[in-house]
Formats: sequence, structure tokens, C-alpha cells
Amino acid sequence: MSRGDAQAQAAPGAPKTYVLVHGAYGGGWIWRDIAAGLRQQGHRVFTPTQTGLGERSHLLSRQITVDTHIEDVASLFAMEDLRDVVLVGHSYGGMAVTGVADRLTDRVRHIVYLDALIPENGDTAFALLPAGMAEARRKAALEQGAGVALPVPGPDAFPIPAGPAKDWFMQRLRPHPIGTYESPVRLAKPAGAGLPVTYVAYTSPALASIEPSRQRARAKAGWHYRELAVPHDVEVPNPEKVVEVLSGVG
Repeated sequence: MSRGDAQAQAAPGAPKTYVLVHGAYGGGWIWRDIAAGLRQQGHRVFTPTQTGLGERSHLLSRQITVDTHIEDVASLFAMEDLRDVVLVGHSYGGMAVTGVADRLTDRVRHIVYLDALIPENGDTAFALLPAGMAEARRKAALEQGAGVALPVPGPDAFPIPAGPAKDWFMQRLRPHPIGTYESPVRLAKPAGAGLPVTYVAYTSPALASIEPSRQRARAKAGWHYRELAVPHDVEVPNPEKVVEVLSGVG
């Protein structure tokens, strides 16, 4: 992997505007090389960090909910007057992306879920996990996160190759506000809001926590579903693969 590789993709079609929404424990920083690759092609790219994480980890509190994270992204749309956006969510980031598309449907061009959670109205992130996983995470939050945050899992939980890229990644992960997993998403429309949707499932290995959402995506009429034999956090070791996927989206 190199940043040059990520930037070397050919630019198909006219420039687009992308909003990239990170997953649990992450931050806008995680898109560094993907954003660089897309910008090299002439696209506009925004990488908001959700409250309580990344460079905003000093704001961590028990009061942060999934609505906070939806508002983080919706506020970016308002402040930057974003329209005709390719809205991208990775992993937990699917929660905010779904909520933003529901609120700002007329400003979104295409939704891309990168191995992401897909809530319907009233769902919490915990409710989307396989049986037993939510309980284990709640227990870890009580024992290691003061009941406020989900503690960052150890390196073995992130199946990407050991080396400088993984070290860079692990050093920047932060505890994730548990309120965002406990609070329900309120939607006026079905997930996807009737917009063009691409779901990309990462399958090497397939992360168990995402499987119920992959099944939901496969069952969605009109959605484009595809699989990539890459790990869940592929944007770290192989950003060029994500650049290629995103640059090819309508």
C-alpha cells in the first residue's frame, strides 16, 4: 500500500462530491488515503468526525446518541451547502448515513454502504448485532468504559496485516460512546430513502457483527449488492481498493 497507489486510479466521469462517514472507534482521519485518491481524480471529499471520537474524543459523554452523530453529518451538509452527494458509510457509520439520507434525501445522489450497519425505523445499533454480541459489548463498557463508552478492542479484533499501517490505525482508535448503540434511529422512510444504493460486503474475513445487515442488504429490492474479498478495515492497508469502488459509483 502507498498513498501514490491510492491516487493513481483513473478518474471516470465528471467530478463528484463525497461525504465519507467512519465507523466505531474511528474518525475522519481513517479516510486519509481514500480522500487523497479521490481528490487526485478531481472530486470533492468531506470526512467528518462524529462527536466523541478522533480529534473530538475530548467531547465523549453519556449524552451522545445516534441522533448526535446524524446531526454531525447533517450539519456538514448545511454548513458546506452540499448537494448531489455520494454519501458513504463504513461499519457503524451506516447508522448516521441512513439517518442523514432520510432527512436530506433531496441532497443525496447515491448511498454507499461499505460493510455497514443498516437500520430501519426504531432500530438501535445493538439490535442489529448477532445474538449475544450486544450483551458482551455492554459488559465491556461497564467494566472498562465506566458505562460511558465501548472500549477499543485489541489488535486481534482488526484482521489487517501487522505493520506500520496497522500501528497507525490502532494508535488513533478511541472508545466509542455507548449511547449511540443504545438509542434508536427514527426514520420516515425505509432505509435507503428510495435513493440509488450500493452495498459492498467485505468477506475476507466476513466480520460477524455485520452479517445481519449484509442479509438485509441482499434482500433489498433495487439495491446493488456486491462482495469484495477484503478485510473489514481495508481502507487502512489497501485504500486503492476503496478508491476504485467509490470512483465507480454513479
